[in-house]
Amino acid sequence: MTAGKRRRPSLSQLRAFAAVAEHLHFRDAAAAIGMSQPALSGAVSALEEILGVTLLERTTRKVLLSPAGERLAVRAKAVLTEVGALLEEAEAVRAPFTGALRLGVIPTVAPYLLPTVLRLVHGRYPDLGLQVHEEQTASLIDGLTSGRLDLLLLAVPLGVPGIAELPLFDEDFVLVTPPDHWLGGREDIPREALKELNLLLLDEGHCLRDQALDICREAGRADAPVATTAAGLATLVQLVAGGLGCTLLPRTALRVEATRSTRLLTGYFADPAPSRRVALAMRTGAARGAEYRELATALREALRPLPVRLLAHG
Repeated sequence: MTAGKRRRPSLSQLRAFAAVAEHLHFRDAAAAIGMSQPALSGAVSALEEILGVTLLERTTRKVLLSPAGERLAVRAKAVLTEVGALLEEAEAVRAPFTGALRLGVIPTVAPYLLPTVLRLVHGRYPDLGLQVHEEQTASLIDGLTSGRLDLLLLAVPLGVPGIAELPLFDEDFVLVTPPDHWLGGREDIPREALKELNLLLLDEGHCLRDQALDICREAGRADAPVATTAAGLATLVQLVAGGLGCTLLPRTALRVEATRSTRLLTGYFADPAPSRRVALAMRTGAARGAEYRELATALREALRPLPVRLLAHG
């Protein structure tokens, strides 16, 4: 018989053999897996026939593993362990909000929204194993499309084929200035004022940097203010407090970042203020898509206390 046509062992046969290998006693092995002793003996005999090797040395007083049985018992146990893991994973898929959820978050969102996300998950979805990965947008998109990540929380639009966006909210940008700045504390700043400002930006790779540059271009600024950059918003506001310039912050970051120094003032733009949209993103047609949509709905409600404009649906 060729390898392609050879009979394959059944899981029942492997389970019977593994039980005998563990207990070295037919009656005890049969009881352990809920099988009759004749059925168990028949299953092991059938397995030996299929494999073409003797697995057990039977005597009137005890059962011993043959040398081949010693080796193949390890394999049989490994196969059964993997099958068990497969069944557990399938159960997790059938039961919503269980198992692991690998969430990717951009750095300009993570410190300000994660407390709300974590409270929601722990309170409403206690069986969900949330794993958080903070990375820049390009890395997150790569992680989602490659299957390394399941869901993203980031600024949109992405415009990436194969990724569906579930919008959560829009939020305005504010202008953070040193205390002696002529725009400090104003509530009617025109966008055109950005044309003349020494604006501090995040390093390349941060989507917030790109958004700030877009806002400057919309305001009529041709050059890119790149004299000083920083890796994070916390550093940016310290540079502002030190008098090196101004910066744009999303409203959700204001409560955390603007309290890092007493030498900061917050200015608000005249309507319509420059803004960004934050969303969840998933692979189009994701198997857990219904869960992610339900999570987006719950998250919108949980974000209601924040200074954002919630979106009715995604």
